[in-house]
Amino acid sequence: MKLREDAKWSMVIPTSMGIRICPEDGQPVQASNVFRMQVTSAESNVGAIASFLGEPVKILTNFVKGSPISMMIKSNLASRFMAYEGPDVEQGGAWGYRHQFNIADSGYGNRGARVWNDRAGEVGLLLDAKDFDLDRIFGEEGAKIVHMSGLIAALSPNTLQFCLDIAHKAKEYGSAVSFDINHRASFWKGREQELRDGFTEIAKQCKILIGNEEDFQLALGLEGPEAGGKDIAAKIDGFKGMINTAHEQFPEVEVFATTLREVVNANHHMWGAILWADGQFYVAEPRDIGVLDRIGGGDSTVGGILYGLIKGWEPEKCLQFGWASGAMTTTFLTDYAMPADEEQVWAIWEGNARIKR
Repeated sequence: MKLREDAKWSMVIPTSMGIRICPEDGQPVQASNVFRMQVTSAESNVGAIASFLGEPVKILTNFVKGSPISMMIKSNLASRFMAYEGPDVEQGGAWGYRHQFNIADSGYGNRGARVWNDRAGEVGLLLDAKDFDLDRIFGEEGAKIVHMSGLIAALSPNTLQFCLDIAHKAKEYGSAVSFDINHRASFWKGREQELRDGFTEIAKQCKILIGNEEDFQLALGLEGPEAGGKDIAAKIDGFKGMINTAHEQFPEVEVFATTLREVVNANHHMWGAILWADGQFYVAEPRDIGVLDRIGGGDSTVGGILYGLIKGWEPEKCLQFGWASGAMTTTFLTDYAMPADEEQVWAIWEGNARIKR
């Protein structure tokens, strides 16, 4: 994939930042009174692979003016070597705006993970292109890849238009647009036609499109095979069939990808991934991985693939690095991985967990 060579930013990522609260020691929420609080957003999780490995990454988001949570978020992004830009929005009193919260039980053994999202009054609902100088960001500065997800696009009519404006402006200036479809039924209720039209328009601007066969069918309205269920081989076949259809609808897309996951228990998964590029499918067959916390594994797989594209690697190498990045993240209590170097990621792909001195 040819990316803009003169770009200041390897990745630019629009997102709505928030806070995740988890019980300690793998306990369920209802049985806990001590919680760990961390900064999160699915989209910034994607960018962490590149930022920790030395690529310049910029986050576009809103903040709540004067909020200690906002300060925590800004400090966290800086600690991840990420630049950020966006307005500080007045809170508007106790019933005004805030950053999103999600409360997560990571699961343990035979008890599955559970996540409760609390996004009422989220400051990200107000994301608006007029608050960002897109001509400067994408024209003067430039971005190799602009990554966004359906979670942000579906938050509100404002955020849908925000993502559409970014996708059009990024493409105009030669950035490769990446879109993780991430269909969520609860976000779509009562807005199906509006969001399908918007998601389809975003997908038309993309060079990179991520999602499983259900995402393509439910969000983009494409006809395809029934979801593969629990059988990994069926999931692979279903994805291949879906992508052949999707490429006819979106001929400018150069890379399609998805993760493959079979849950043995909360701490033991079969982890795989599949990628289409240049008319060819590449499959990382599912393998056993140990899981400390599953949240963020899929995002980091996408992040690893995008990092490979930024580095100019061949598609199969991008897929392998993405698989390993996702597997690495499941060993962290954060929603994102903090790789020390490429070698640490490749060791996971190679199955080498020996100590390095």
